[in-house]
Formats: sequence, structure tokens, C-alpha cells
Amino acid sequence: MILGSNLKEAFTSLTTAKQRTVLALIGIVIGIGSVIGMISIGSIVQNEALKQFKEMGIDIITVRQDGGNTGKAGGFRLATIRELPSHVKDVKEVAPYITSSVAYGQGRKTEMIEMMGVSESFFRINKLRVQEGRQITDLDENRYFCVIGSGTVSILRKFGISQPMGSQIALGQRIYTIIGVIDKVPEGGGMRPYGINNAALIHISTAKRTFQSPDINVFLARVGTEQKTAQLKQSIADYFTFKSRGIRVNVQTAEELIERMQAQMRLFTLLLGAIGSIALIVGGIGVMNVMLISVTERRKEIGIRRALGAQQSDIQSQFIIESVMLCLVGGLIGIIIGTFVSYLFAYFTKWEFVVSYMAIILGFGVATAVGVFFGYYPARTASRMDPIKALRS
Repeated sequence: MILGSNLKEAFTSLTTAKQRTVLALIGIVIGIGSVIGMISIGSIVQNEALKQFKEMGIDIITVRQDGGNTGKAGGFRLATIRELPSHVKDVKEVAPYITSSVAYGQGRKTEMIEMMGVSESFFRINKLRVQEGRQITDLDENRYFCVIGSGTVSILRKFGISQPMGSQIALGQRIYTIIGVIDKVPEGGGMRPYGINNAALIHISTAKRTFQSPDINVFLARVGTEQKTAQLKQSIADYFTFKSRGIRVNVQTAEELIERMQAQMRLFTLLLGAIGSIALIVGGIGVMNVMLISVTERRKEIGIRRALGAQQSDIQSQFIIESVMLCLVGGLIGIIIGTFVSYLFAYFTKWEFVVSYMAIILGFGVATAVGVFFGYYPARTASRMDPIKALRS
């Protein structure tokens, strides 16, 4: 009964001074909204990245030449990469690739296309689906065939090639026949190389003969689970040390990338929390000022309540409830705005919208804590007011 009466009085007090209430809400709304929005966006990004890892599988690794010797040893030998599964039992399949950017078009009207020299296994490991035509196979060795991505199709349409299948295009110093078009893939997701959508994929043997920099410095591999990660990485390193004139390699697993991504998201969340805390502190100070003004304006009311038998705890509870109600309203508005912003982000990126319930609970919890913390001093000031002086005022 007393709680209901206090809630009613708090609501009446806040709605009576609308302008002052709105000004106090702004800081809380900005603080809660920014934290909720960015945490929710972070959850959407993390969820999308994990989906892409699961789509490709977490049994994929990337093997690169160590940065200290890239280019000095002339890259990996193609034959050495292909022999890796027969020497390291946990390596099931390998997919070497090389890339080179070329300008397509004439004069000032040109578009950049990423050329990728790949093998047949590259399509399997990256789970590339051909929507039209066929993929590159090992039978295309040294032939001038290419398979293009969905973005490359759009580029060719700008130059009047509306039906790319079977068309011949000039890339670099060579003419290539388009034999297939692959479905659009998420960019930079999982272990998949970046730029496939805007690429022209040719056989790696053709690429090694035509690219200005034909060295193979990286390849993908599908691995089993017989060896532990550390043992597998060491086995691969030992193989290339023995086979490739002391080339040092860097092996990166999907699990390591996931752990790194999650660590970055935790750091990102802490940073956002720090930024949001500043806005919340400013908002909390605004709430405290509003409550102090309210205490000053309601001195007579406080004196009458004390004269009629209200205890100090009753007065203190009333003002703390008013402060918490103010912050909860601001928190609710902030949560709605933050969630809506994250929905817009998911809508425009075409990613799955994920509601972060943890962020919503945190938002209400923080709003309540701010209300109690910054409402305590005004509430205590009101409860300690001399009832006789209050009535005289």
C-alpha cells in the first residue's frame, strides 16, 4: 500500500515538471542507448562470424610463410604443398592459391578485378557453389578459363556484358573464357579468403605462368582431429623446414581465430562500457540535480508529512523511488533506441538480427543502480529536513 502510494506520488511529481524531467532523462537515454546498441551490434557481428566459421567448418587451417622470410625463399613449391597430406596424416586436403589485382576496361573507365589462381580443391574447402556453368578442375591446367564471382558479374554488366557465360574477357595480357559463375559468399568470413565475390578464378598453373608475382605464400588445408593442434602445427612446420630449404611457416587454426575474435569483442564491450559510463555519470548528476530541486520545491510537503507522523525512512524511500523511476524510464527508452539501432544495422547488412537479452537485463540493472546511487543524497537530504523549518518555508 505504502509502495503504491509512493509510486503514484513519484509519477505525479515527475509529470508535473515535464521539462525538467526530460532534461534529466537525456543523459540516461544516451548512456543506456549507446551501450545497448553497441553491445547488440557486437552480438550480431559475432553471431554472423561464428555462422560463417560453422558454414566452412572449424577443421580448416591457413598456412602462410612466416613474415620474416616471405619472398626470400621464392614461396612454396606447388608440388611440396600437394604432397603434404601424404607426409602429415592429419592433413586431409590442401588448397593453394595466389592472387593478383588487374584493371578491367579501357581508358579512364576501369574497374579492379581480383584474379585468383586456384585448384579444384579450393572450391570444396571454401564451399563455393556454382550457380551457372562449372568450376575450375584439374583438367583446366594451363588453360585460359575463368570462373567469376557475383560482384564480377556486376562489373562486366557495366561494360555491356549482360550474359557472361561463354564470354571472353581481357584480364591483364590474356584473354579468358568465362566457364562458370559462383554464388555470392559472405566476405572475409571464417577462413575464406577475402575478395572472392569480385574475383576471376583461374587454374593455379595458369596463374603461375601469367602473374607478375607467381609465388605461393599461403594455402588452406582441411585437417582431421587425430593430432592435437600444437602437434599438428609442429608437424607441418617440420615438413616445410625439411622440404623447402628451411622455410618457416605460420599455421592459423579456426579455433584460434574464434578465440581472438571473442577476445576482441570482450575488449570492445569493455570500451563501450567505459564510454557509456561517462554518459551515465553525466545523466546521473542530472538526475541528482533534478531531485535536489524537487526537494527544495517540496519542503512544505515534506514538513506536513513529517508533522503527520511520517518517518525519515518514509521520506527517503519516496525520493529514492522517484529517482529510480526516472532512471528506469530513461533506461527503457535507451533500450528501445539501442535495440532499434541494432535492428537497422542488421537490416542494412542483411545479417541475422540477434536480441542481446544480457544487454537488456544489464541496461535495466544499471538504470536502477544509477537511480539508487544518485538519488540517495537528495533523498537523505529530504529525510533529514527539520519539519518546523520546512513548514515555515
